[in-house]
Amino acid sequence: MNRLVKTLIYNNEMSLCVMETTELVNEAIEIHRLSPLSAAALGRVLTVSSFMASCLKNETDKLSVTVVGDGVGGNITVSGNSALDMRGSIDNPRAELPLRPDGKLDVGGCVGKNGRLTVVKSMGLKEPYSGSCRLVSGEIAEDFAAYYLYSEQQPSAIALGVKIGKDYRCVGAGGVVIQALPGASEESISKAEEAMKHFANISTLIKEKSIEEIVAEYFGDTAPLEEYSPHYKCLCSRDYIEGILKTMGKEELEDIVAEQGKITVNCEFCEKNYEFTQEDVEKMFKG
Repeated sequence: MNRLVKTLIYNNEMSLCVMETTELVNEAIEIHRLSPLSAAALGRVLTVSSFMASCLKNETDKLSVTVVGDGVGGNITVSGNSALDMRGSIDNPRAELPLRPDGKLDVGGCVGKNGRLTVVKSMGLKEPYSGSCRLVSGEIAEDFAAYYLYSEQQPSAIALGVKIGKDYRCVGAGGVVIQALPGASEESISKAEEAMKHFANISTLIKEKSIEEIVAEYFGDTAPLEEYSPHYKCLCSRDYIEGILKTMGKEELEDIVAEQGKITVNCEFCEKNYEFTQEDVEKMFKG
């Protein structure tokens, strides 16, 4: 089961979130037939985006995260909502690179170091909130920490990891997010920085220990816990796709059908194909 557990630490001066997202990543691997490298990159973005979605306050709130870099994986897109219905895609689902000198997957090379991270949140306001920052390393955790600092003025320490087994399945995925609350002391900030040194191999910790064991071992007694359950769920439907197609106008749709015999739309998040014939186009514009 995918889990996000939140609590307060260091005299309630810092918030802590520990995440296990192994099943979420395996869903993405199965849908997109991801290589280990692409799975690690998309999996990290899915994990941290699940944390962001857990911070949405209203039922209708939703977010979209886009990582545009110059690496071999191409662009990464993740969408989610306050119910933690998460889905994502990567341009090159079967990207490959040599392992780094330390034996780990080269996520930074997959994503690239030149580019931008953009977050758009729709929260029922007239205009959605949009924040963006330049990529720092392409390793995702550092990039999102920079986003929180520069776009939301929220000092954050983030560790993310995805461990892929020999059968190309994810055997451990998750992350740790520590954020300073207003008025946090320098002592608490230093303690958080020290604690984060333990999470360089967070995916291995997630594989071997429960979230509760990780919290107890590295943070001791904490305030009451909040728990969330992210899951991979695409919200596409034939009606939704039809609504998008209608905005193109009947004439253009008929031209496509005349040229190709039918209209085929592929959902980037679940790989499902929707097909529309000339008869379907006629029905769209009836009445």
